[in-house]
Parts: sequence; C-alpha cells; structure tokens
Amino acid sequence: MLYFKSLEEAEEVFKALSTPMRLKIMEMINEDDELSMNDLAEALKLTNSAISMHVSKLESAGLVKVKTKAGKRGNMKIIQPMHDRLMIDLMPAKEVRKFYQDDIRVGYYTNYKIAPTCGISTGNYIIGALDDPRYFNFPDRFNAGILWFGSGFIEYNIPNHLIAGQTLTELQISFEICSEYPEYNDDYPSDIYFSINGKPLGMWVSPGDYGDRKGYVTPQWWPELLNQYGLLKTLIINSEGTYIDGSNQISEVTIEDLAIDYTSTITLRFEVPKETANCGGFTLFGEEFGDHNQAIRVKTFYVENNEQVNKES
Repeated sequence: MLYFKSLEEAEEVFKALSTPMRLKIMEMINEDDELSMNDLAEALKLTNSAISMHVSKLESAGLVKVKTKAGKRGNMKIIQPMHDRLMIDLMPAKEVRKFYQDDIRVGYYTNYKIAPTCGISTGNYIIGALDDPRYFNFPDRFNAGILWFGSGFIEYNIPNHLIAGQTLTELQISFEICSEYPEYNDDYPSDIYFSINGKPLGMWVSPGDYGDRKGYVTPQWWPELLNQYGLLKTLIINSEGTYIDGSNQISEVTIEDLAIDYTSTITLRFEVPKETANCGGFTLFGEEFGDHNQAIRVKTFYVENNEQVNKES
C-alpha cells in the first residue's frame, strides 16, 4: 500500500496519473504484471518512446518498477506495479501529542558485529574496500549515507530527552531498509530483527535487495550493481504492542515493557542472525542514498505526569 498523510505529499502521484494513457497503463499492468514495454506499445498503439516517457513518469512517482528480463530477442523491460492500494488522508489529523524528534545518521552506530558481504559509503566515495568489516571502524563512517552486511547486527543510541516528571508513551523509528544480495535481487527475503535495550521487539521480512533502477537520491557515480534503494518502514512501540507501519503487528511488546524513564539509555539494534530462516542480509539507507534522503528518524512521544493523572481521574 502507498500511503500519504496529505494531498501535498501525494502531488507527484496526482501528476503521474493525470493522463488517461497512464491510468490505462496502470490498469493493464495490475491485470498482468509480466507486460513489457513492447507489449504496452503494441496494445496501446503508441511508439516505444511514448511508452517509455509515460512509464518514466509513473516510475518517478513510485507507482511502478521496471525489471530487465531475458527474452527471445534480447532483454525485455517488464513493467510491474509497486503497490496494490493507494491511501491519502484528505483531512490529515494534526499531531497534538508532545514529542521529541532526532535524526541519526547511519554512520553514528555505537556497536556492530557483521559478516560479508558488506560495505559502507559516504555520498562521495566508498570507505575502504568492499566485503571487509574493518572499514566500519574508520572515522569516515560518521559521514556515511549507506551501509550493508550479510549477517550480524548494528546498534544505535537513541537520545533520551525525557526529564523527571515525563513518561514515555510511544516510540516511532523510521528508516529506509532492504535485504543485501552480492549484487542485487528484488526477490531475496531477509529476516530483519529489531530490539531495544536487549529486549526483542519482533521481526520483519524484507522482500529483496532493490537495484533495478537508480535510487531517487542515490549519487550518479554509485555503481549500478550495488544496492540502489529500499523501503521506508516505521517501527512503532506503544501501549498496544510493536508494529511496522502502524498496521502490521510484529509482537506484543509494549512501551511499558521497555521500562524506559528519564535516566535510561536507549539502544536500538538491527540484526540478521546467521541461523535465521531467511538470512538475506541488511541494507540501511540514509541521507544522499535511496529514495527518501532521510537518516534514522526517531520520534519520542511523552506525557507530563500531571497530565496522565488528570486523564485517569
């Protein structure tokens, strides 16, 4: 599902779907996700260049992906839908809750133990050599915009802004991630586990490692065979449990189970254990890479203790 919190966020999608021809293309590829550029051109009686232009608009809006597949007469470009549903909040709710927000760059990890394939890069150059974990300890890492590994874990300290008299009610942690394949493979599942302060929160299965096109903000110099973009996911821990993207509950661990107060450290771990069923690696995209140009974004929601007392009374 493609979800937008406001009409403004969905502007690019509206533009991409503003012509009947693109609506027809979306209708056709949702009925048959193995149609090629040539198939569409023939069915719609358009030139290949016209079809390419329409598909490019849909791809830029995140509505379709283009896969290269071997055919009888060379490679074919297959057009496939990215989402099965589109949801837009026409009257988005204003956030009235109190929260602190932090953006943590992907290179600001505090601990790691990883195995190849692996790598780490700034927006200008790959740090050291590929598949050598030593380079994760080089000082250049603080400028990193992407990192990846085949198995293992990486940890980040989340700033704790709480003061005495404030109670944590929810954590929202947003990041762009995918699997890790030696080159890329969009059908390569990986079990990615999350934990805070050593308490397991659950697991989400990444569908693959995406490289069929350039990430929207990935640098032009970035090698085509390396990871290009991921999926933007939001880990949510509240009084109801732990969720991915608000609707997919991954465990019954609640914010109260974490027992975090104003004196606590908060350590977030991403992990792909070697012994898990789908050991498909982990890629984390930050600023200057992927589709979203975003670091690890953390929202820490809280209430003042006197407000909580008033609500209960």
